[in-house]
Amino acid sequence: MLRLALRNVFRHRLRTALTLAAIVSGVCGLMLTGGFVEDSLLQLREATIHSQIGHLQIYRTGYYEHGLQRPYQFLIDEPSEVLRIVARLPDVENAMLRLNFSGVINNGRTDLPIVGVGLEPEKENRLGSFVAVTDGRALRGNDVYQIVLGEGVAKSSKLRPGDSATLLVTTAGGALNTLDFEVVGIFRSFSKDYDARTVRIPLAAAHELLDVHSANAVVVSLKDTGATADAATFLRRDLDEHRYEVKTWDQLADFYGKTAALYRRQFAVLQIIILIAVLLSVANSINMSTFDRIGEFGTLRALGNTSGTVLRLVLSENLVLGLVGAFGGAIVGALLAWVISAVGIPMPPPPNSNEGYIAVIRIVPWVVAASMLVGFTATLGGAVWPAFRVARLSIVDALRQNQ
Repeated sequence: MLRLALRNVFRHRLRTALTLAAIVSGVCGLMLTGGFVEDSLLQLREATIHSQIGHLQIYRTGYYEHGLQRPYQFLIDEPSEVLRIVARLPDVENAMLRLNFSGVINNGRTDLPIVGVGLEPEKENRLGSFVAVTDGRALRGNDVYQIVLGEGVAKSSKLRPGDSATLLVTTAGGALNTLDFEVVGIFRSFSKDYDARTVRIPLAAAHELLDVHSANAVVVSLKDTGATADAATFLRRDLDEHRYEVKTWDQLADFYGKTAALYRRQFAVLQIIILIAVLLSVANSINMSTFDRIGEFGTLRALGNTSGTVLRLVLSENLVLGLVGAFGGAIVGALLAWVISAVGIPMPPPPNSNEGYIAVIRIVPWVVAASMLVGFTATLGGAVWPAFRVARLSIVDALRQNQ
């Protein structure tokens, strides 16, 4: 049956070529679209991780829900204990302390409300590979009373590198405290909202400013994002759950989760559209082919073959077409993805961002498999109704087509 199906497929070369073109173009289109979506999500994920939140963050229990209203009630009093446990992670690259606060920045003329972060400069610079310094320089390990501003803060406060700025905050004891800083740089992260309200200072200066000697969060950077779930499981097992809570990057990145869900839905709709388009195209081609071959099928029936044999023959022919078209589409799609990625696709800034990026087409195994499955399923599905129709024809009516 398979040998006969192969002979029939390559006997009608033009019609076979048209059918294969429809299958290959559908599979190829799905591969390119899916690879583009996967690259967009990957770049968004890595930008989110390496500009703000890291792979994991550890807080005092309750900080994630109530820390903004009562930050001083959820301080990690013994961060060295947490850091020792984090250091035992097999995939850990770095761990750093952060002390978050809110206050007011004064440029000598006006006040501007801000959200501040006290951090360890050298470690944060290694984590923040997606943070660009647009003017001046980043914080250094020996800085104490230096400050870097988000682009939005710098624009609103009219501060530039070399200017002086004063931070006014409420300390843990409820008193007001101020410190003068030298602006040394202006940064741009992936998030426009973050840059519009955030300033960064060395952790030592944050301790002095807030009159505390602890931290709100331990930020963990891993060698591989894929190890995040295992690392979170390890930390939740070894840390006292009554004292600490562990949050992964995807739990903290609400914008990424919503964007990924939107892209996945769009890709699913596209898969359905291409499935229908290939199915209709293949069904039309097969209808034409079976109509031209009704006399041939009548002869097969007259020679003693059953209607089931005719049905299996037509389906076998389209099984071959589906397999050839699916694999051919995957090969063409991979070649096009390689060419397009070598050139790059300049993209405008995503929502809530100031900076564009260069997109590529990624060859992702599940996208390739799904694209091939759609092409194969559409081909086989498009053959079912024509095969049943021709198999139900009476031998006499079918033989009339030979006249």
